[in-house]
Amino acid sequence: MALDAGRIQKELREIERDTASGVTVKLKGTSLQQLVGYVPGPKDTPYEGGLFVVDITLENSYPFVPPKMKFVTKVWHPNVSSQSGAICLDILKDQWSPALTLKTALLSLQALLSSPQPDDPQDAVVAKQYINDYETYKKTARYWTEAFASPTAGAPEDKIKSIVEMGFDRASAIAALQETGGDTNAALEKLLGQ
Repeated sequence: MALDAGRIQKELREIERDTASGVTVKLKGTSLQQLVGYVPGPKDTPYEGGLFVVDITLENSYPFVPPKMKFVTKVWHPNVSSQSGAICLDILKDQWSPALTLKTALLSLQALLSSPQPDDPQDAVVAKQYINDYETYKKTARYWTEAFASPTAGAPEDKIKSIVEMGFDRASAIAALQETGGDTNAALEKLLGQ
């Protein structure tokens, strides 16, 4: 089965047009099968103010199989592995339907950040903390958000500005700097697909 490029391009255009949700998706290079998603942390949660980068891989049989997604940004959350970024979410496994889209998957990730499910954890340590010591969980999640997902984590404002001045959008500049540990040249190479 060949990849349905038309559908994926349509989904990407829909995400681009919908600025209200805050979620965005970019191509990782030139392939429609390797994408990067950006999920803003939901309001009134320890993740508020963070921008979370998600690696997305589409198989040829997409949309009949779910996209493979994992967090690139470190997240302290019961349903996300603090080590690998693996996500425990039903629609990314057995509850996927071809009627769902990349946008609905990313919005579901955002909803998961708002409503952790500690009874079905991906990270047992975080889930135990969430259940037994909620205040420490909130403080730790907030700290991780500030350390790893803050728009300026590993991306000082002057570096962001210099990349934006070269014609890249702010979210992509921040994500590239985060992924390269704040190295401006490496971030530019990443953005240019080298």
